[in-house]
Amino acid sequence: MFVWIAFIILIVIFLALDLGVFHKNPHAVSTKEAINWTMVWVSVSLAFSGVIYQVYQQGLTENINNLTPQQAVLDYLTGYVIELSLSLDNIFVIAVIFTYFGIPKAYQHRVLFWGILGAIFFRAIMIVLGVVLINRFSFMTYLFGLLLLYSAYKMLFSDDKEVDPRRNPLVKLVKRFFPVVNRFVGNKFFVRKGKYRAATPLFIALLVVETTDVLFAIDSIPAILAITTDPFLVFSSNIFAILGLRSLYFVLASMLDKFHLLKYSLVFILAFVGVKMILIHTVHFPEWLSLGVIFVSLATGIIASLFRSKT
Repeated sequence: MFVWIAFIILIVIFLALDLGVFHKNPHAVSTKEAINWTMVWVSVSLAFSGVIYQVYQQGLTENINNLTPQQAVLDYLTGYVIELSLSLDNIFVIAVIFTYFGIPKAYQHRVLFWGILGAIFFRAIMIVLGVVLINRFSFMTYLFGLLLLYSAYKMLFSDDKEVDPRRNPLVKLVKRFFPVVNRFVGNKFFVRKGKYRAATPLFIALLVVETTDVLFAIDSIPAILAITTDPFLVFSSNIFAILGLRSLYFVLASMLDKFHLLKYSLVFILAFVGVKMILIHTVHFPEWLSLGVIFVSLATGIIASLFRSKT
């Protein structure tokens, strides 16, 4: 329990420094700044593998799978890479949402920041449910595997431009019972309108980003559960991937058209992890193999996209 509390406090400190110090004043995040922050988050995430090693060597958390420190580190890194990889598809959708609502670049970081807080809460719930279901009902691995294969199929034939925020049920509910203004008022989510407080388009965009992340988590949580069902490894790798998503968005947002083939890499990763989960009781896939497949898939998609954009 101490490790969980310490980890949550660490994340709260990171988020407080992010919003209260480094991004206290709203501004458009430049590509250079985004790259620097991406390097910071990736470095912190990789450095945390050292903490993972010590935690499992010292027995500071419940080790339900009897993992060695080396196995725990490998599972953490594999889970982190998977979650970060699947987050790339989320970036494409976020770009569509921001374009649809016309969110000024200076306010996009604020939306992503608060969206991440909600993502941490909802993913924690989904991780707990997923771990409990898999540990109690072995057949759930087959259901999660089929879900991942269906997600791969759906991603293969989907079009990000089909995303229509107006069809989001939560947005409809807010507009039905809550006043909404049609203009931005600085970086505020709510403004005073007569006797009532009204939501701004910034808040509506936040709702869409939040619900979209929940939908993506339905794919990503089963994917990492195919790697490990250790709650701390699943949660920590998920959280660090989410924390790096914001800066990664600003790095890739202006280059999305150049990486259009990356979608097929994500489809392959989802399909591979789905098959791995279905066969988990009969075939053992070494974690180094999973990590290698993910890296090769991503590298192939990036190189193919860059090569095609030049032709």
